Amino acid sequence: MDWDEFADWGRRVADYGAGYHRELRDRPVRPDVKPGSVLGQLPKAPPEEGCSMTSILEDFDRIVMPGITHWQHPRFFAYFPANAAPPSMLAEMLVAQIAPQCMLWQTSPAATELETRMIDWLRQAVGLPHGFHGVIQDSASSATLTAMLVMREKVLGWKGNAEGLSEQRRVRIYCSDQVHTSVDRAAWISGIGQDNLIRIPTVAGDPKRPMDVAALRAQIRSDRADGYLPAGIVGATGGTSMGACDRIWELAEVAGSQGLYLHVDAAWAGAAMICRSFRELWRGVEKADSVVFNPHKWLGAQFDCSAHFVRDPDALRQTLAIRPEYLRSHAHAEVTDYSEWTIPLGRRFRALKLWFLLRYYGLEQLRQMVRNHVTWSRALARRLEGEPDFEIVTQPVLSLFTFRHRGDDAHNLKLLEQINADGRIYLTQTRVDGRLAIRFQAGAFAMTGEDAETAFYTITGMARIMR
Repeated sequence: MDWDEFADWGRRVADYGAGYHRELRDRPVRPDVKPGSVLGQLPKAPPEEGCSMTSILEDFDRIVMPGITHWQHPRFFAYFPANAAPPSMLAEMLVAQIAPQCMLWQTSPAATELETRMIDWLRQAVGLPHGFHGVIQDSASSATLTAMLVMREKVLGWKGNAEGLSEQRRVRIYCSDQVHTSVDRAAWISGIGQDNLIRIPTVAGDPKRPMDVAALRAQIRSDRADGYLPAGIVGATGGTSMGACDRIWELAEVAGSQGLYLHVDAAWAGAAMICRSFRELWRGVEKADSVVFNPHKWLGAQFDCSAHFVRDPDALRQTLAIRPEYLRSHAHAEVTDYSEWTIPLGRRFRALKLWFLLRYYGLEQLRQMVRNHVTWSRALARRLEGEPDFEIVTQPVLSLFTFRHRGDDAHNLKLLEQINADGRIYLTQTRVDGRLAIRFQAGAFAMTGEDAETAFYTITGMARIMR
């Protein structure tokens, strides 16, 4: 393909994307396909000869698109949002075209320095104080893994030696049962192990399900007496299941008095902290050692883009940095090489989409979007609560709540399946106190108040059909 062809096909692809988004509201949120239906249309062997872009894009439309779940749909109310705002898409198109490798300052100086500035813009936007530095990770899972590795290093100074390998079996990390499963994975991958990830009960009767700090203190005392090495705490702000929020100020007090590292996972809810009125949910976060939230969820930065803030960058670098001769920047000792802050060496130019996004919308327009989602979600919860046979299981935390219809778990799962098969909206399930509950979260960039109305009539209409 020559560059004239590239320009022509680039325009066609952009036109296709614009048309897709203009018509997206009219599509079902989830595809109606059977397992293997896409695979069966793909040749079993790779082609020996090339074909035209016309054929490739026709097959894309014929084979791929019918099997896509539309995460940008305005009535995507499942999981958490994975928004991709138009300015972010344009930035990603430019990144794909120039295709830089951004592991070191010298391999892409502009990428490194733009990342430094964008992380500080985000720090200011969510109200973190001066003294926090940061890096753009691919996901909150990676940020949590690096935080756990730092916890391990601080208590062991392991760095791969055999003595540390045996000692890490005594390292203990504390969290509640409301944290994301990425915390479990981090415990596995770091070598700390599932048995040393200690689940602390939550406070009975508190609708936000925070960790019981008295139980945490007692567990730490018991573990020290038994010869374990308490290393860190993972706190949650906006847990995935129902939006659980730990009392971060209490966790910070425990961490400070016990010499533990405190990491706060606010992957979804952290974006809402651009609104000052929501910051009570993570009060005390300024005392954490590290914090993560995902602009690729609620703020419209195309996946992947996770903001990882740390108070002590040296602890992160000492844990992860390795400098063979071929990666040294001899002429610029003062520069930042963000590959030393992350697990992968190779790094994408993620900061560009943040620059485009924040400049195009400005914080106030993004704040209004978040406020709207919270308002619409709370209004929907109130309406469902007033309906016969519906129960709000957990009240809204920001734009997330859970509910049930009268009946057992099998009935509620069937209702969920019927709602999703209808195609107008997409919801998912969780478990709260052992019972199945249906999750609703508002967060799609293109959502309007009418989409919340559609959700209400779809949910209640499907429930009436099942009576």
